[in-house]
Amino acid sequence: MLKEFKEFAMRGNVLDMAVGIIIGAAFGKIVTSFVEDVIMPPIGKLLGHVEFSDLFLVLGETNKSLRTVAEAKAAGVVTLNYGLFLNTIVNFLIIAFAVFLLVRQVNRWTKKPEPAAAPTTKECPQCAMTIPIAAKRCGHCTSALV
Repeated sequence: MLKEFKEFAMRGNVLDMAVGIIIGAAFGKIVTSFVEDVIMPPIGKLLGHVEFSDLFLVLGETNKSLRTVAEAKAAGVVTLNYGLFLNTIVNFLIIAFAVFLLVRQVNRWTKKPEPAAAPTTKECPQCAMTIPIAAKRCGHCTSALV
């Protein structure tokens, strides 16, 4: 069983898939950091110093004034964290756009076979020699062509 597992794990497709998953996870972390640290802060500043990751609604009643999701979690308050959801949507859109660009480029690299060119010659039915397609008479055996 161990030998079979080793053969399975060492196949090219399995290794390629493993590398793809690892690269994908690393790319996801880069995109998450890009969204949270680069894109959302300027948008939040433009919208009046809003920190998107701290946008939430309190579900239920509370006597406390809560400003962040961390404060709400520490107080044990149930919240609807729509700011984190917005960050996740932006992450998804960036990753989807990057995958679109990658697939588009790969499609450009993989050339489709060009259609076969129209024939310019044909064979004479009498002597089997090659003659131009528009010929009315064979130049080799002089037979009339239909």
